[in-house]
Amino acid sequence: QVHLVESGGGLVQPGGSLRLSCAASGNIFSIKSMGWYRQAPGQERELVATVPSGGNTNYADFVKGRFTISRDIAKKTAHLQMNSLKPEDTAVYYCIALILERGRGLPRNFWGQGTQVTVSS
Repeated sequence: QVHLVESGGGLVQPGGSLRLSCAASGNIFSIKSMGWYRQAPGQERELVATVPSGGNTNYADFVKGRFTISRDIAKKTAHLQMNSLKPEDTAVYYCIALILERGRGLPRNFWGQGTQVTVSS
């Protein structure tokens, strides 16, 4: 089994910052990419940012210049530094990882349980 555990969510005022973390564990042979999605109430889940192994990071237009995604390959972790937060950034943020498990031929996506981010004064 593979598990993704997020941390770092919370309540922050507009203009503030938060840092989300995601740690992967379990039957992992390699992690192809890691990323973050978010889902606001009544809305569909949307891509925030991804960072593949050996590739360029990818950001949604609405977070460019404000959010930064990073990975620690050895520690199997990913982080999302969120600055200049806006009320519209309020959502549950989910970590996603494309993981090749030991003993399997193809990688598949795994999701974390989500962490709430609320931006409000």
